[in-house]
Amino acid sequence: MKQSEQNKHNHGNGKGNSDKEVIIVTGSSGLLGTRIIKRLINKFRLVGLDKSGNPFPPREIEWVCFDITSEKSIRRAMERIRYAYGDEIASVVHLAAYYDFSGKPSPLYEEVTVKGTEKFLRVLQDFDVEQFIFSSTNLIYKPTIPGRKINEDCPLEPNWDYPESKVNTEQIIRENRGYTPAVMLRLAGIYDDECHSIPISHQIQRIYEKQFTSHFFSGDLNHGNVFLHMEDLLEAVEKTIDKKNDLPDETAINIGEPETPSYKELQDKIGKLIHGETWKTYEMPKPLAKTGSFGMGIFGDPFIKPWMIDRADDHYELDISRAKELLDWEPEYSLMETLPLMIKKLKENPVKWYKENNLKIP
Repeated sequence: MKQSEQNKHNHGNGKGNSDKEVIIVTGSSGLLGTRIIKRLINKFRLVGLDKSGNPFPPREIEWVCFDITSEKSIRRAMERIRYAYGDEIASVVHLAAYYDFSGKPSPLYEEVTVKGTEKFLRVLQDFDVEQFIFSSTNLIYKPTIPGRKINEDCPLEPNWDYPESKVNTEQIIRENRGYTPAVMLRLAGIYDDECHSIPISHQIQRIYEKQFTSHFFSGDLNHGNVFLHMEDLLEAVEKTIDKKNDLPDETAINIGEPETPSYKELQDKIGKLIHGETWKTYEMPKPLAKTGSFGMGIFGDPFIKPWMIDRADDHYELDISRAKELLDWEPEYSLMETLPLMIKKLKENPVKWYKENNLKIP
């Protein structure tokens, strides 16, 4: 899409409509960015910043192309925003980052997520920004044990490139935010009614297809990860913006469900919803699981990677008391209560569900 076409996204949202505050959303064309924009569109003047090409942000907003790895490109994009909207920005919702679920190391974590944020903050110093919101992750924490919740002051121990890039970027924000207040939202694994969660969708797929791999797990069956419904996330972001004048100049906030379902609980629930029976699941020794993963033999599932086996024992439970106190936020949804709707949608139209979740149709 050419720049002249991009500017057509500006439907009277410029300086003339000064009654609404300006919000910038980076990574505006992704699933999360698109949902945030649709949530806030009637309340604020929104500008999307993202790389060129598919996918595109919602047409209701102006979309300005930029390359977050290039300070020159960032400055050019922000000058366009200054021309159309002025120097005052109520909040920047910073979602742009690199992510690869394969777990492979990549220089892009440093180049895009860490250094890109540093360059972006440097350019933002020329603007009057009331708030900078960064989407971090619960995976930055040292794993815990069932029953022991993680608060924002607990030790950090990222164990692969993605969460490590988030830890490093949080530090970059602390060092480079200047006078701009910053909020690090440490988000749990996101899902919605259609699923749109890579680990959950693959777990459902294995059980739905009765794959051999669906009966084995290389970690403690009583351990699990923490999750977050998309609607609860949108509520948290909106409240973070609404309460920007009441928040500390710099704070981290856990955003996730207070209860963590174990892997076994998920297996049993999914099995009953799909096949009407409790799903038998056995713990498999890691060396054997790795051998199967490497050789596509015992596991026979290209989704399961050796790095996942190494981290299968990791357990996360979040203390969300700070979110309740500062944002007056707590989740209304839970993964276990949403699973029946997910499975219902799967059964009603398996092909559509598989496509929605980027799964290979059997």
